[in-house]
Amino acid sequence: MRYLGLDLGTKTLGISISDTTHTIANTLKTIRFEDSNYDSLIPELEKIIDENNISKIVLGYPKNMNNTEGEKCKLALKFKEKLETTFKIKVEMQDERLTTVQATNYMLEADISRKKRKKKVDSLAANIILQTYLDREKGGKL
Repeated sequence: MRYLGLDLGTKTLGISISDTTHTIANTLKTIRFEDSNYDSLIPELEKIIDENNISKIVLGYPKNMNNTEGEKCKLALKFKEKLETTFKIKVEMQDERLTTVQATNYMLEADISRKKRKKKVDSLAANIILQTYLDREKGGKL
């Protein structure tokens, strides 16, 4: 059983996956879709969930920097309900503030080109979301 990490945007969905011990998150892929057409993500997610024996989904929760919840939070909660209803899997929300900034900074430090960064930033942000959740679930112990 593995966990799936998701970073939901308006045109992309970054995806990461845990190992079977729920210790390490790894980037999986980024799915591009038509602007806010979240229903189009379901078939691809179903395939990933079935192939990888997913037992929990961790979805990024895009709070504002001042800890308030805006429109993006409402969209994330609506997507959470859709995932839980469709897949009958528990979906946990994980604060995702600054994950895209972190992901970009990691890639800058690794001297990854701008073109490659653009393709990988969402899956790396999903990886950070999932890894943060895994660390928190284990009490911060590695």
